Formats: sequence, C-alpha cells, structure tokens
Amino acid sequence: MDAQSYNAALTELRTVRDKIKKVRADLAKLETERDQHIAQLATYDKAKAERIAPAAGLSVADIVSLAPALAPETLAGAATPAQPQALEETAEPTSSEPQPATLPRAATSATGAAHQQPAPSTAPLAPVVADVPRSLPSIPEGKAGDVYFSHTANLASTRPNFTQQARSTVFLDTTTGVLVHRNQTHHLDLGNRSAGAILTAVFHTIPEGIERIYITAGDPWHQDADRYPYLRDAVAAWLNAPIPGWRTDTGRGRDRMAGHFVHARSPVGRYQREGGEQHVEIRSVGEWFDVDGDDPATVRDAFVLLWQALRRHWDDAVIMGSPSQTGRDLWTRTIPARGQHADGFPVLSEELRALLHATAGQGRNELLTPPRVPEQLPQLVEYDRTFAYAKHTWKSPVGTPRRITAATFAAWSEKEQTRALYGCGHWQVKVTVPDTWNHVGLLPAPAPGERAWHYPAEGGTTFTTWAGGPEVHTALTNPLAPWKVEILDGILWDDGKPLDDWAKKLKETWSNLSAQAHFQGNAQQARAAHLASRAVRSILLYGIGAFAQRPRMVTGTTPRSMERDVPPDAEIIGFDDAQITWQRPTGFSRDPNAHPEWAASIWSSARAALLTQRHRDDDTYAGALHTPPGTVVAFRTDALYLTQPQHWPHHHQPGDYLLRGQLTGPLPAPTTEEELLTLRGAGRTALTTGQDA
Repeated sequence: MDAQSYNAALTELRTVRDKIKKVRADLAKLETERDQHIAQLATYDKAKAERIAPAAGLSVADIVSLAPALAPETLAGAATPAQPQALEETAEPTSSEPQPATLPRAATSATGAAHQQPAPSTAPLAPVVADVPRSLPSIPEGKAGDVYFSHTANLASTRPNFTQQARSTVFLDTTTGVLVHRNQTHHLDLGNRSAGAILTAVFHTIPEGIERIYITAGDPWHQDADRYPYLRDAVAAWLNAPIPGWRTDTGRGRDRMAGHFVHARSPVGRYQREGGEQHVEIRSVGEWFDVDGDDPATVRDAFVLLWQALRRHWDDAVIMGSPSQTGRDLWTRTIPARGQHADGFPVLSEELRALLHATAGQGRNELLTPPRVPEQLPQLVEYDRTFAYAKHTWKSPVGTPRRITAATFAAWSEKEQTRALYGCGHWQVKVTVPDTWNHVGLLPAPAPGERAWHYPAEGGTTFTTWAGGPEVHTALTNPLAPWKVEILDGILWDDGKPLDDWAKKLKETWSNLSAQAHFQGNAQQARAAHLASRAVRSILLYGIGAFAQRPRMVTGTTPRSMERDVPPDAEIIGFDDAQITWQRPTGFSRDPNAHPEWAASIWSSARAALLTQRHRDDDTYAGALHTPPGTVVAFRTDALYLTQPQHWPHHHQPGDYLLRGQLTGPLPAPTTEEELLTLRGAGRTALTTGQDA
C-alpha cells in the first residue's frame, strides 16, 4: 500500500465511521421508544415482566431495571452466589475462547422449539441497574461458609485410561471452493455456500466420509448478515437451516459435544446423517490462529507440523476440534501415574467455584482517554508480551483451600503475611488509592455490567474487591507509592505444580516451531510453522481458560406464537418473524477438569506483570509502572499501548515485551475500542514496512 491508497482508505474509513454514528443514533431513538412502551405497559396493574421481556427482546432483569414496579418477589432480594444444580446433558462450559457447547437433548436445541418447563432458578436474580457497580459476593460466616472449603465428592481430574481417537479432517476455502484432503486438492462447486451445500459437495467428493471440516476462508455463516439485526442471528439461521438427510448431532461415546454452537465469529455446526452413524462438524480454523490469505494447503501443513511437534512430547497426542479441548486433553495426559497426585486433582466445591467465577476476572482491557492522556498523542507504540500466560504456570494452587480471616491475617507476622501474599491465594480487600497517585490503577474493581471490571486510579478513592496475591503484593510494594490494602477475607492454597510439566512441553513445542518458522528456507513451510506456533499459543491460552469452567449457558428457540413459554430467566438473544432465540444459565456441570483456581492464579499474575516485571538477567524492570505518568494509552490482555518507545529487553522468552507496532503522530487519542484497533493495525503495518525498507 502506497501513501495515496493509504489516504484513500482513510477517507473510506471515515465514511464508514459516519454511517455507524448515524445508525447508532437511529438505534438510540428506537431504544428510547421501546423503553417508553415498556413504561406505559408497566402502568397496567396486571403487567408482568416475564410477558413483556420476550415482546421487547430483553431479559426479565432488563425489564425490571426499566420498570422496578414489575419486579417479582423472587427479584426483590439481594443477589447471592448461584448454587445451581449440575445437570449431566448440558452445555460445555465457555471460557475465554468460544467453546463448543452441548445443548440438553430433552430441553432444547438450536433447531427446534423448547416446550418443557424450565428448571426453577436456584438463586434469586438481582435487577440490573444501569451505571451501578455490581456487588461482589463474600464468603458466608459459620457452617454456610465452611462448605466452601472442601472438594466436590467423587469428582477429580485423573489421567485418562484410553487413547483419544483422531478424526479425519479436510480444509475448505468457501470463497474459492478449494478443498484439501490429505495430499489431494479438489475444486468444489459450493452453490449457495449453505451448510447443506457444503456437506453435499464434500461428501460427493470424498464418499468414504470425513468427520471435521475446517473453513479456512469465506465465513459462509455471514453471507446473509445484512438480513438480520445481529450477526449472531445470521449465524444461527445458517447453522439451523434444514438439510435433507441430516439432523443436528446429539453426541456419542465419550465425546458429549452435541448441538450447534452459535458464535458470531467462530461457530461450530454439528450434524449427524439421518439413519446412519456418520457424524461431522463444520468449524472455523480461526479458533486456532489468524489466517491472512493462507490457502488450505498451507493450513493443512500447519496442522501436520503441529501434530508432529506435539508427538515429540505426547506419544498419544491428538489434535481435537478446538485449542481448549486439545489443551485440556494434553494436560490430563501429564497427570502423574504415580506419586503425590496419582489419584488426581480434586475439584473444588461448587460454592467456591461460583465465588471464583464471580470475583476473578481475566485479562485487563482498559482504554485511557483524555484528560488522562494527551488529546494528541506524539506516538502510539504497542508492546505485546510474548506467549505471556506460559510465564505464569510454574506455580498453581493445590490441596484443600483454607480460609484466612481478617483477624488471622492481622495476627501473623510481617514475614508470614508476605509469604501468604506470595503464595497461591485469592483475597477480599478494602483498597485506598494514595492521595498523591498520578499513574494507572493497580487493582480491579467491579464495574457496571456482567463480569465487567475497571481500575480506579484517582487519589483518595476507596473500594472493596477481590484480587489475587500477585496483584495485592504489587499494590503494596509497587515502585511509585504503596497503596493501603486491608485484608478482609481470603482463600489460601498450598503451592503446587499441576501445570508445570504441561506448560514446559508446550513452551518447548512453541520454541521449536518458532525456530522452524525463522530458519525454514521454503516460504510456505515457514508460514505453516509460524501458524503452528500460534496454534500452540492458543492451546495453552484457551486451555487455561477452559479450566475456569464458566456456568453453562443453554440456547433454545420458541415460536413467536408461543412467546409465553420463553423461560422467565432467559435472555432474548435474537428473533425473527417465526421464532425467538434465547439463552439461559444452567449452572456448573460435573466437569472433572474444572479448576478455576488455576485460571484465576495465572490471570492475576499476568495482570500484575503488565504493571511491573523484573528481568533478572538484565537487572531491569518492564511494565506500565516503569513509564512516565500519562503515557499509558491502553491495556489489552497481554499488550500495552504507550505514547513513548521503551528499551525493554526481549530475548524471545515467554513474557518478554515485544515491539509489535509503532505509529508516529501527532495522532488523536482513541476514545473507543474501534479507534484503538484501527490505530493498532496502522501501527503494525508502519512498523513492518519500516523494517522491510
């Protein structure tokens, strides 16, 4: 791209921006009109929120927030941590990666209507009030709190006693129709690129059958996006379109995956041939890595190299459908066959898992806008922590957790307190920002919205939150000014290494593939090795996310003529002239590999490392707190965006800060995520072009 085309593209981008603003303004008017209708309906003395919700396309909680008088008695109380029952035939928990989900066979599927009565809610739901930070749960006193500090009976992660079966796989570019199967390349006529057309063309070409179709380009599930108000609706319609001879898969054997997984970007379609044993899934290769114009053959080579590299460490390694599935399967095969943990790793009580789900956030995502940064930025410099989470897997919580009350912590010596904060713990704290503080926030605090967090930084601010030991320790010992942190309650585990062997093998696999990408003389094989190294990153990243085991979300549909049958605790996620699509939480499954304490510990360590990280070999520090005040523009999971370049060491090791993009200003400070991502792309292009020159 030359300067002329770059400027032309910027002009087009501004045009799109203006169109978006207009659409948003129109949407705001419609939402105001909708809210007025709701308020009018609420004046009827027999009005019910559960009747109005599906008509408005909102959840019951949303209706109650707009019209508090409609709150049922079950919504009147304060929210408490959910204690949902575990149901066997339900969705796979979601994580930081969109996870394939199982839909309950008896209750709903993404293709049919739901007719059975919903299970009663096991915890009261609090109405959502706009702009009011949510309250985080606490551990109850007495016997109610004692049950938190135990394990779920007869549920533990154990080493598998079976060999995972590989699935025959093809790679398909739905834009060009190019299909790669093993060493053969075919050109298909995909017709209208529907799921039915893809299955017909693929099985006509490979009559012996395949079990997995990776879409490498084309995103066929987006082809009718203009017809739907939300992208997810278009995806659902594509997945659920009837296919003669096929039906939605209901799962089989040890693989409990069933039903389609509706996701705007990385959906999964699961189909089963009528009257036969043929099962096949259609999914996006974007779950594994970003494809930048790579043809199906290169993508196939990347998966071959990935499998070969993993086999050097796991002789029974199998690449499963998603990185998270693969990551957890490989981890189970590192559980010791003998020794201390030969009996496996017990799963925490459901109460404690629910608490961790509500109080342990993931990566830090924060955009700092003027006046916290200049209106015009001199530069925008992006630093990305290489393979970041791999640096924080060497120590994780094990054993039965202990409760550390405020009185117990206060009675300890300073040495004991420091040891506890260095250990594997999760702490409820009351925090006060120093009056003279002029830098970024250090500890997460609950913000309005489900699982939303912000980072208070204004001097004198006081708030109560939960945080991991690494972040609490950073707040107390940061290089600028110690924060006041009062321990209110805490959970402390023994230090262990349940993930160390798994992570070391993945790190070595990543290093080997990265070296192949750098030294390989063949351009296509070098690119394949690079993609394979990115896949290893995804295996570890999303494997860790999968340990978090979010409460399951079940998706269902109900005919518009039967909208009264929409479960009262369901959230409306889409609708058309024929049916309403909804989702509702159903709690935690009896997942033997649910370890949210591991994910929470790693996420806390990674957030702390964004603030300060020591490089022992170089006797120096890196991170946001080692930059001048007002120079941090944004945090994005494991990346920092600054207004000044830094001379931080990079030795191609996990956790090192890598310069990814640099854009020279003056630049208007981004005020939205979209603006930041646009500048990020331009910065990466500018840096690459400058290096190539």
